[in-house]
Amino acid sequence: MIPGITVVLPSIPSRALLLGRAIRSVGLQTRPAEAISVAIDTQRQGAPATRQRALDAVNTEWVAFLDDDDAFKNIHLEHLYTHAMETGADFVYSWFEVPGGVDPFPDTHFTNPFNPEDPIETTVTTLVRTELAKQVGFQALDRGQVNTGEDRFFTLGCLKAGAKISHLVEKTWWWFHHEGNTSGLPTKGDSLKW
Repeated sequence: MIPGITVVLPSIPSRALLLGRAIRSVGLQTRPAEAISVAIDTQRQGAPATRQRALDAVNTEWVAFLDDDDAFKNIHLEHLYTHAMETGADFVYSWFEVPGGVDPFPDTHFTNPFNPEDPIETTVTTLVRTELAKQVGFQALDRGQVNTGEDRFFTLGCLKAGAKISHLVEKTWWWFHHEGNTSGLPTKGDSLKW
């Protein structure tokens, strides 16, 4: 592994404009990424398989995950990476703002530190040591038509692998809610538009 951060972005064909916004947010970082790995789901495999393909191409020490319909604030990578260096964490997550919407999680998900004895459900927008991310990988849980559950599986998998997970109590990215949300499923939302 070489030093630095690669941003992993899975996408679907109908989200070219949203993907462009996500990529622009990566380009505006105060701590630039060394690379971006984008994978497009042209086979309707869903977000976990597509995210895994993008992750497989990473060769930097750190990987930052971003969904194609969200965006980093310009300090996202700098603040998460600095927090990882200061705490010795293997996995860092911050929190988000919802432009024009409301955070659906309890306030304590933002304010409380991560508790490995009672792990909350984080989002997939994290900074993780690449070797750990590749060891755990992305798989869908059985959540029916609700969502793939990949975020939860990944967090619990990293915890089981012995990762030190740390919460940066700061809102460093934007979570854009929209009617085309797929929740990672190839049978929902924007995935049906192509």
